[in-house]
Amino acid sequence: MSMPISLDEEVRLYANNSEREKYNTLATLYGIIVALEYLERAYVRDSITSAEYSPACTRLLSQYKTMVKLVGSDVPNTNEFMKRYRMDHPAALHRIKVGVPATVEHSSEAGPETGKWIAETTESFITFMDGLKLRMKAKDQLHPMLQELVTLYARFKGSKDWEGRSRMVSWLITLNGMKVSEELTEEQVRQLMFDVEHAYAEFLRSLSGEKNPVS
Repeated sequence: MSMPISLDEEVRLYANNSEREKYNTLATLYGIIVALEYLERAYVRDSITSAEYSPACTRLLSQYKTMVKLVGSDVPNTNEFMKRYRMDHPAALHRIKVGVPATVEHSSEAGPETGKWIAETTESFITFMDGLKLRMKAKDQLHPMLQELVTLYARFKGSKDWEGRSRMVSWLITLNGMKVSEELTEEQVRQLMFDVEHAYAEFLRSLSGEKNPVS
């Protein structure tokens, strides 16, 4: 005989921690798609500038790619996921299929090449910061990512005068002086994250035309 259902009892989608994590991940993926839709609409309506749009779009696309890897077989493709949850977000779907911001897909006021640089540099910043958050601290893990980031960062006019660049170059020198198997200390990792976040904020400010550096 089945147990009676209590109408006062909270209905849960999950029965264990694994299932709970799965639904949390799916919810995050849903939120990223919604955010991307609103961002695309804002850009088309000129509610935000290309300099504001490109880094934000690149970040959302990067987060989307990460979340898709985490959900695995639960999301065979974007179309199926959006149909399952009755999502009507055509702009987000198009941007996900293209895989790069509209400023890279089409010519922008800054030019397609500059738009591509912005997207690549933003993604490099995000990848490196995510690596630090995932507790990467060995030279062979961090050096290639930081070297690529500094290379991309240096392509922008005026970057030689940005405080963030000198900080990142200093960290490159520190990593170069370490053995491959050596790791940064917890204190060093925290300082590195602080310096890279500072450089990223300064980079975004430069794109929006603000002249005063981040303090």
